[in-house]
Amino acid sequence: MHVCLVYDCLYPYTVGGAERWYRNLAERLVARGHEVTYLTRRQWDGEADVPGVRVLAVAPRMELYAHGRRRLLPPLAFGLGVLRHLLRHGRRYDVVHTASFPYFPLLAAGAARKRGAYRIVVDWHEVWTRGYWRRYAGRVAGTLGWRVQRACLRVPQRAFCFSHLHEERLRDNRVAATRLEGQYAGPPPPGHPRPARAVAVYAGRHLPEKRVPALVAALALIPDLQGEIYGDGPDRPNVLRAIAAAGLDGRVRAPGFVERTVLDEALATAECFVLPSEREGYGLVVVESAANGVPAVVVDGPENAATELVEDGVNGAVAPSAEPAELAAAIERARNGLRDSTLAWFRRNEERLSLEHSLERVLETYGAG
Repeated sequence: MHVCLVYDCLYPYTVGGAERWYRNLAERLVARGHEVTYLTRRQWDGEADVPGVRVLAVAPRMELYAHGRRRLLPPLAFGLGVLRHLLRHGRRYDVVHTASFPYFPLLAAGAARKRGAYRIVVDWHEVWTRGYWRRYAGRVAGTLGWRVQRACLRVPQRAFCFSHLHEERLRDNRVAATRLEGQYAGPPPPGHPRPARAVAVYAGRHLPEKRVPALVAALALIPDLQGEIYGDGPDRPNVLRAIAAAGLDGRVRAPGFVERTVLDEALATAECFVLPSEREGYGLVVVESAANGVPAVVVDGPENAATELVEDGVNGAVAPSAEPAELAAAIERARNGLRDSTLAWFRRNEERLSLEHSLERVLETYGAG
């Protein structure tokens, strides 16, 4: 089977949960004997190195964000590149498997489908409400984004999602979806959690909706706990300013992107992982932390599916808001003897949370016709 994966980012050139999902999926499909082409935009110098995968840049290198929000031009350019490629080469593929966002590649796949005769499979990591679209982009641009999303929902497709939250929203839009709960592709869990350092860790993009400065404010209220904030993004200057304003230089470090081995060591030995995001479609790093016996702290909210991965008092804590006092209280709860129960939680859920479990369902859908 020849599968075309479509996403405008490629791990490790950009880092995020969706990037790792498509990278892992591509590698697993190749290992199963399938032919894989990965359409993306250019993010590298020289050649992209994904063993066994044909990586094609169909759009140029462009900055995705401006003022902390996604720019419109890069998705349009990428969608146009996907359309040109599928009009020319769509008949090569049995399946075109694309992320729903940033939408224009999905619309392109739908427009070229008659010529290509491939099946379209779509990952809906998130389905935004009209209200959230307006909060994110403003009344005019938000309404336009919501309408484009609705057009994508009408493209004939086999749909996947990764949470109960977005499964319900797809159902409300009359789209039947298969929920995939497994994205973990790491090593098996250790026999016992490793000794913990008095450190809370964050790892991910620095975007306004991730609310990373909220972690800095919470750490200011916990004097015996240090912080390590990994990653980068348009909100990084605000993170660094928050550290300086709170007088936490030296107690809270923000080294940016680091080698994966460094991040893995930090996650495995932290007292807790903190994800103060307003919006998450899944929360892979919560699972990765639990695989090491490290409890996670997430924040309750109508757009945050990561709360589905945390049982308060078992494998972490759910803060009612990102206000410093409430987030700090949740961090303290997560520090309070949850390492063994977190590891036990992961072992109970290991099979359903594995990438292999999801891959079986993906392959069944590919072959369903």
